[in-house]
Amino acid sequence: MRARIAALIVAAAGITVATILPASAAATTGDAAGAACTTLVNHPCVWQEKDGGGIVGVAQVSADPAQLTVVQVEVRTQRAWGSPWVTVASATTVTHGFARAVTPRVVTDDLKLVCATGGPALDAAQRVTTCSGPF
Repeated sequence: MRARIAALIVAAAGITVATILPASAAATTGDAAGAACTTLVNHPCVWQEKDGGGIVGVAQVSADPAQLTVVQVEVRTQRAWGSPWVTVASATTVTHGFARAVTPRVVTDDLKLVCATGGPALDAAQRVTTCSGPF
């Protein structure tokens, strides 16, 4: 029972950080945004950075150094309100411990969304997906 309560608290904290961080991270550098999210183990942080004429999606996940960890980040676009989101760039990193992935640059005037999935590479049920707010 205590484990379930602890899991709910960690999930709520992850949702709170995912809701707050992308809006504040958009105006910061990747290092500052990345440092702000390293406290949640196995919960990816995601943000966008301006790169030349476009943006790149960045995601990272902290984990135990012995754990095989995966993080995948995607930049999605939406042409018109209500149309489906389309993945236009993605990157995946699999390594032991801390993992970070950066997408190729995307140049578009369409609505954008950056999403990341990360956690233990060997246990898909424990991976968490986080998205920034549309921008």
